[in-house]
Amino acid sequence: MINGNTLLIAHIGFPTHAFKAPMIYNPWFEQAGVNAIVVPMGCRPADYPDFLRAVFKLSNIRGALITMPHKVTTVGLLDEVSPTAAIAGACNAVRLSPDGRLQGDMFDGEGFVRGIQRKGLPLLSASALVVGNGGVGCAIAASLASAGVGTLSLFDVNTAAMNGLAERLHRHYPALNVLTGSTDPAGFDLVVNATPMGMKEGDPMPMDVARIAPTTFVGEVVMKSEMTAFLAAAQARGCRTQVGSDMLFEQIPAYLEYFGFPSTTPEVLRQLAQLSY
Repeated sequence: MINGNTLLIAHIGFPTHAFKAPMIYNPWFEQAGVNAIVVPMGCRPADYPDFLRAVFKLSNIRGALITMPHKVTTVGLLDEVSPTAAIAGACNAVRLSPDGRLQGDMFDGEGFVRGIQRKGLPLLSASALVVGNGGVGCAIAASLASAGVGTLSLFDVNTAAMNGLAERLHRHYPALNVLTGSTDPAGFDLVVNATPMGMKEGDPMPMDVARIAPTTFVGEVVMKSEMTAFLAAAQARGCRTQVGSDMLFEQIPAYLEYFGFPSTTPEVLRQLAQLSY
């Protein structure tokens, strides 16, 4: 039920037909008795800078979820961004501070990190390899650095993207040991596939699975299928794993906290979600 006291979360992107958030947040808001709603808002890139400012003129807006193609553009439109968003070079959450400043953060990496921590992997002083340094890979690397990993190895076929991420990590976390240029997973506590490899059947492996130790935790960001060939191969070696959709459900409690709502668990969100297209 929407009434005059309903708080709005704008879900801004273009196009909107694949948006999952309204089908996850809104059933939970209803079940929890929270008078709020996530509303998809399709905004073309040319209109976005003006629209972002305008939507926060609404008196009942609580925040905005930002998705493609606006995550990168958003960073330059805000008054303040978190270190995680600055390192990632992208932002997927915006809120208004009490003094009227637009603040932004990035929760893709936070969702990934929360998931592996809840599955029992300690990250303080751990070593991690992130293959794929695009938007989601940058976000994961930023959140791993924030969680206290000791060594972070990066690889991307786009060397400018890889080196740019390494430089931003050095700037914000000067004590972090940052390596670049190798996909060799041997010896790492955590390895992450943050590339699109695995979205299509027959895709090559993002790294040499035979070099992954059974004690290594393996994470995936591909959400098209729960169990990719890469994760299946890692499980066959005895590795603990995290599927791509866990990153989505784990970050929603972080969003709720950021926007000042009561929080919940990924398990409850999965149970209540009404995903259909």
